[in-house]
Parts: sequence; structure tokens; C-alpha cells
Amino acid sequence: MAEAALSAAEAALENQRIGGLQLRVAALCLLVQTCDGYDLNSVAWAVPSLIHEWHLPPTMFTTAFLWSSIGIMAGALSAGPIGDRFGRRPLLLISLTIFGVASLLSATADSLGMLTLWRFFTGLGIGGGFSGAAALSGDYAPRRLRATMIMATFTGAPLGGFLGGQIVALLLPQFGWPMIFILGGAFPLLLVVALALWLPESPRFLAARQTVSPRHAALLQRLDIAPTGGAAVDIAPVNPIRMLFGQGYALQTVLLWIVFFCSLLNLFLFAYWMPTVLTLIGMSPAQAVFASSLRDFGAMFAVLYLGFAVDRMGPERALALHYAAGAIFIAAIALAALPYALLLAMTFLAGMTITGSQTGANGACGKLYPARMRTSGLGWALGIGRLGGIVAPVLGGYLLSLGLAPTRIFLSACLFALIAALATALLASRGGQVRVLGVEEVGP
Repeated sequence: MAEAALSAAEAALENQRIGGLQLRVAALCLLVQTCDGYDLNSVAWAVPSLIHEWHLPPTMFTTAFLWSSIGIMAGALSAGPIGDRFGRRPLLLISLTIFGVASLLSATADSLGMLTLWRFFTGLGIGGGFSGAAALSGDYAPRRLRATMIMATFTGAPLGGFLGGQIVALLLPQFGWPMIFILGGAFPLLLVVALALWLPESPRFLAARQTVSPRHAALLQRLDIAPTGGAAVDIAPVNPIRMLFGQGYALQTVLLWIVFFCSLLNLFLFAYWMPTVLTLIGMSPAQAVFASSLRDFGAMFAVLYLGFAVDRMGPERALALHYAAGAIFIAAIALAALPYALLLAMTFLAGMTITGSQTGANGACGKLYPARMRTSGLGWALGIGRLGGIVAPVLGGYLLSLGLAPTRIFLSACLFALIAALATALLASRGGQVRVLGVEEVGP
């Protein structure tokens, strides 16, 4: 009976209609993702000013970048167990509160050690919020539009980076670097109030509970779901690693982990080091922030077509070509002394193809795994990808310490983009069993 209830609940979720509820969840999750995009860039925006104020060499800030990434990974890996036990909604409320408070405290830092400490806690909060929003947006997206809707939600990250960069570029000369963290803390704390008022809980989490409140029962009824009386809907009854490497999914899992590692390494390499690199080649801190923000603007543009391409063409072709094109634009930034206007254009195109491809990979991962594996599949891919985010600041700092021309440190990103392109293309060989299972396990 529990199995039948589970199947009925999955069928209802996989075939739900897009209405006001689904759009509200997507919009709120998008706003959570804007916090991630702003936070990822905020410390990088502050470093060019801090280099002069604290009289430290650029490579010293590798520590702050590194512990920020470690915090993000710790938050992302702990988000799954916390969200599964207490719900996605409490996870998001707690994560954003931690992030907002730690960001405000970052504005008071008077040493690299204190900045590093607060950056770890901001990373911890945003890692949990990012993962919770990803899982919740997937729960409210039907299978036929899942890649497009997840991509649209994840566009919040580049939106936060782009809009935040524009605001910071305008205000930085007048108010200085603490303003970056004050803005970065105030917005998520206001967002906590909005989430508390309007964000519903995950229907999969509610359906698995023994008892639900009348309000939650009404939500499930709205989605045509009956509680399963303790049968977990969003968690497979086996170890996640065994599940992701069993039943023909091993090759797909390995390839997706390679894609996420390389893709997030490149994303973090540019996010952390690009403002500093641009100041080293002669730009003011405000100009460097503005130019770097165009990378996120390009990623926003990618969502206009890439989600549709993944849904219609499959990730093998759509993302492989996207990553390969990104390697070309990165090489132009790394090797050529570009005029300012052309550098802005190449930055936009690199963001569209590299950061945009990561957004596409998020949507593809949510589409390639069946419902019972989606949370674990995306969560572990993002977790492995965060290892790339940890490698990125160290790699960038090491390459700068070698005395290379500053933009040359991005040549390494060309290699990782090509590896991601190859791994994505190889998804075509993952086998027919995966495709059959992916359809049968989520159908009515």
C-alpha cells in the first residue's frame, strides 16, 4: 500500500500543472539563489580595496577564498540530512539567517583572520540555502519542464552577481568595501521574512509524514497527493552512493561529477580572482567589479535558450558545444591584450558559455535522474563540484605567485572547460537502461 501511495504521489508531482503555487516557489527560490550569486562575488569585489587598505599581497587572500568555499561545501553536504529530517523550509530559514548575520559581521573585520572566519560562516549558510532551494524548486517542477524551470531558478545566482556588481561599482568609491557586506547581509535577512510568510514546504517531505497540519493537508490536496504515512517520497531506501552507482547509473554519475567539478572550478576561479586580476592590469576597483559582473550577465542570457535546448536536444549536444565554445572565449581573455570594450564583450561571452553551462548542468542533472534519485543525484554532484570550488582559489593564488602575467592564470580554465565538454558528450554512452529506468520510475 505504501508503494502504491508513493507511486501515486510521484505521478502527481511529476505531472503537476504550472500555476500560481509553482511560480511562487520558483520566484522565492530564485531570490535565494541571488544571495548565492552575490555572496560568491562579494569577497572578490572587496579584495582589490583591501589589498591597499591592509597592505597585503593579492595571494594572501587565497585563505579567505578557500575557507569561503569550504564553508559552502560543508553547508551543501549537511543540507541534505537536515532538509530530509526537518524540512526544506526550516533549512532555508536557518541557512539564510546564518548567512545574513555572518555577512554583516564581515563588514566589521579588521584583519584577514577575522574576514576568513566570517567568510566561512557565510559560506556555511549559503551552501545550505543553495542546496535547499535547488531541491525545493525541483519538487515543484513537472518532469516535462524540469530542466527549464531549474535553470530559470538557478539564474538567480548570476542575477545576484550582475545586479550586485552594478550596485557595488556605483557605491564602492563613496562608501568603501564594508558596504559590500552590509548589502550582502541585509537582503537575505529581509528575505527570511518573505520566506517565512510565503514559502510552502516540500510536498515530498509532507507526504512522507505520519501526520500533517490542516494547512499542509490542504497543500497536498491542491497537488492531488495523499500522505504516504511514513513512506519517504523523496529519499530512496538505500545508501545514496550505492543507489547512484547501481542499476546502470554508475557511468552517468561519474561523468556528471567530472562535469560539475570542472565547471564549478572554472566558475569559482573567475568569481574569486577576476576582480583582482583586472586591477593588476590597470583597472580601478570599481571598473574591475563592473567588468567582472558582465560574466554573470552573460550567464543570465544563457537561460533564454539553454534550458530549452537541454529539454529538446539533450545535454550531450547542448552542453558539450557550450563548454567547448567557452574555452575559446577564455583563451581570448587569457592570451590577448584586449581593448576595454572587447574585454567586456569576451567576459560576457565567457560567462554565457561557462557560468551558463553550469546552470544548464544543474537542470540536466535534475532531468537525467528519476524522482527517487534526484535529490541525491543533484546534491552529490553539487557536493563534488564544490571540491572544484575549493581547488579554484588555491590554483589561482599559486599561478599568480609564479609571476605569470595576471590574465594568464585563466588559461587553466580552458583545459577544464574542454574536459567538461568531453565528459558531457560522453553522457550519450551512458546506456539505454538509464533512459528506460528514468522514464518508468517516474511515470503514472
